[in-house]
Amino acid sequence: MSRQQPRSVSGATWTLGGLVALSGLTALLTVLMRDDLVRAWATGHPDETGVKPPSFVPVAIVLFVVFALLAGVLLMFFRNGHNWARLSLTGLVAFMAVATLAGLRTGPPALFLAVSVVSVVLDVALLFFLWHRDTNAYIRNAWLASHSDTSGSRPS
Repeated sequence: MSRQQPRSVSGATWTLGGLVALSGLTALLTVLMRDDLVRAWATGHPDETGVKPPSFVPVAIVLFVVFALLAGVLLMFFRNGHNWARLSLTGLVAFMAVATLAGLRTGPPALFLAVSVVSVVLDVALLFFLWHRDTNAYIRNAWLASHSDTSGSRPS
């Protein structure tokens, strides 16, 4: 049985795709601008503290790969009407928003600030689509369809 997905599910799909693309862009910018990031971090951490600058590049790449793969898997289950996938996507988006805001503590270059603002806006939009009433109805109907007796016979 094929069910028509509401616009809110399509909106969530596109918004999540945008977040994955933006995460990839952030990883790429981290590679290309690593010296600027280290300089920005070093501004708030004088040399006498003995603390070495963090390696931003491996963290950004791993974060992107994990986020993209996890988002892709969860999206497949969400589009099939699994509420647990919606809950997991909500947690993933919340984690990414916290990671984005935590990254701003290093005082990154202005380009990273702009990307971060767009990312947080997309996070909020994704949460809107994930918890829209049409999405709720879609998830509820998927659950009811999966738990109904389709054979027409009742157990004795």
